[in-house]
Amino acid sequence: MSRYRPPAPKKSAYITPEGWERLSRELDWLWRVRRPEVTRSVAEAAAHGDRSENAEYIYGKKQLREIDRRVRYLSKRLDELTIVRERPSATDKVFFGVWFEVEDEDGALHRYRIVGPDEIDPTSGWISVDSPFARAVLGKAVDDEFTVASPNGETTYAVVAVWHEEPAE
Repeated sequence: MSRYRPPAPKKSAYITPEGWERLSRELDWLWRVRRPEVTRSVAEAAAHGDRSENAEYIYGKKQLREIDRRVRYLSKRLDELTIVRERPSATDKVFFGVWFEVEDEDGALHRYRIVGPDEIDPTSGWISVDSPFARAVLGKAVDDEFTVASPNGETTYAVVAVWHEEPAE
């Protein structure tokens, strides 16, 4: 029995300015604050003697590996990302970074924003540009209908509104 897993599909290299800022802050915090804290705690734990049975030392080393892995990923990912700053000229169509509202077949309204795969947040309605839903709605204008295949079957939606600024709650 093989443990081979095919590589994950390549993510889109687009990000909003807010997403770029968030990832940059995370990288800076990990490198300047978190890693030095963990390094100090590992050094203190190592000073206590036998490292093979020292849980604080072993856990600290594991934390360092996780921090280093995330720092490598963020550094590499930030280099390959393209920040999408320009607003589309068509203000009534769904494009990357804009907010939009759709109505499903049951009449329920759903609010979303299409963002890069590194900044998705389902609780805020931020969906990945790589998702089937986002691919189906991209370029649609207000009153356009589109269909999305899901595990429960196909669902039809209608675009109700499109706006460029974050909605006030």
